[in-house]
Order: sequence, then structure tokens, then C-alpha cells
Amino acid sequence: MNTLGTIDRPFTHDPKKQAPMMPSTHEPTGSAIEDFTTTGATNSRQNRTREMQLIPEALARAHMHDRLAEAQRERRAMSLATARRMQRRAERASMRARRALAIAVMQ
Repeated sequence: MNTLGTIDRPFTHDPKKQAPMMPSTHEPTGSAIEDFTTTGATNSRQNRTREMQLIPEALARAHMHDRLAEAQRERRAMSLATARRMQRRAERASMRARRALAIAVMQ
């Protein structure tokens, strides 16, 4: 076929200059379903729309869950760091007390 352009991007928009549409040889004539109803398509479209509308809510819920978990991990890390700092401070105070006791005993 030597016709330029495609269905989506025709070579020209003038219908007289476009190639005529030929019937398909793959399907027999009259093979289309006469009694075509769109209730199934409408229902699936409504369900899809409802699901699509719930996607941002689910994403926001997952994001908040991740942020809460991250905040909890950070609180645990801060608590651990504070406990270690207090332990080092207590050990230094204990060493000062021992040293003071040793100096008092030596005199």
C-alpha cells in the first residue's frame, strides 16, 4: 500500500483525497453483534472510577503509616541515645565518687 499517513495522523484531512476504507477480509460480513448493550461497560467504568478515586486515599494512608513508623523509629533511636548518654554520665559520676573516696581514705 503506497498511501501516506496513518489512521491517527492522516496525510490530509480532506476526505476526498484520503484512501477509501475497504471492508476487512478477516471478518465475515454481518459478524457484529446486533444486540450490543453497554450496561457491563458502564458498571465496570463506574467501579474503575470508584477505585481510581480511592487510590489517592490509599496512597495517603500508606504514606502516613510510613511516616508514623519512621517517627517511632526515630523516637526509639533518640531514647537509646539519651539512655547511653545518661549511662556514661553515671559512670563518670561513679568514677569521681570512687576517686574522692580513695583520696579521703589516703589522707
